[in-house]
Amino acid sequence: MIALPTSADVSAAAARIKDVAVRTPLLTNARLDEVVGARVFVKPEVLQRTGSFKFRGAYNRISQIAEADRAGGVVAWSSGNHSQGVAAASTLLGLPSWIAMPKDAPQIKVERTRAFGAEVVFYDRFSDDREAIGRELAAKHGAVIVPPYDDLHIIAGQGTAGLEIAEDAARLGVTLDTVLVPAGGGGLAAGTALAFGDRSPTTQIYCVEPDGFDDHGRSLISGEREKNADTTGSFCDALMAPMPGEITFAINAWHLAGGLSVSDVEVADAMRFAYTELKLVVEPGGAVALAALLSQKIDVRGQAVALVLSGGNVDPVLFAKLIV
Repeated sequence: MIALPTSADVSAAAARIKDVAVRTPLLTNARLDEVVGARVFVKPEVLQRTGSFKFRGAYNRISQIAEADRAGGVVAWSSGNHSQGVAAASTLLGLPSWIAMPKDAPQIKVERTRAFGAEVVFYDRFSDDREAIGRELAAKHGAVIVPPYDDLHIIAGQGTAGLEIAEDAARLGVTLDTVLVPAGGGGLAAGTALAFGDRSPTTQIYCVEPDGFDDHGRSLISGEREKNADTTGSFCDALMAPMPGEITFAINAWHLAGGLSVSDVEVADAMRFAYTELKLVVEPGGAVALAALLSQKIDVRGQAVALVLSGGNVDPVLFAKLIV
């Protein structure tokens, strides 16, 4: 039996991170509403500490490490956003951290991970096993592994973003019909689904992935965890996990309404829209939910819809090319 997080765990995580994480607002934009024919609410986790929602889960997980186990620090593996979240949370809590990152990770994510206090260890995503490298680092340093998504406390922490959406919509007197959430390993989608399950059970939650990395969408159809054929091939570097997590899929298979996928071209268009209309800098993986909405991958006309812009850690050169 797998131990699964609950809605109560998400609420507990919200209390735990309250004084350290940013409670990002729900934004509205008349032009976005006009384009999609819906009332749209945007959750800008690009404004979160470290520039993505990943800080939420990292802090929730690391803050619960027993005092006797803290001396060895923590180890994680990530292409960049989880690594920054872990590095920042560890430093705030006084723990050292070691992060395994792919050699082709965006330089800005590598630099920021180091700036937040972690030691970066590179691996080749084509030939190396990042989890094996993480386990070796943990054994070497006596460190605690903080996985990127398949962990009860990580999922509960990520779910606080969804909890805030549900709470803020309720304060506005709005019952959301649909929520669109980016998915890599599925932690944000799972946590959001848990947050909405008790508070707004009629709301449909969809995960959104890059084309070719739609393992969640395919898994939801087949009922089994499907693996992606490739390890690279999209510029959505934050969303190229090989397959859904065991814990995340156990939640998402039960709670999600479905999965959507978008092309790199559609993602680039969404990043451009976010910059010109919302005045927000969004990285490729962080823009997939907006891309799905703008490219009409789902019919939301006349609905109340929320979406998460999950990260803003984009390479400056790439971003400059895309927004022109």
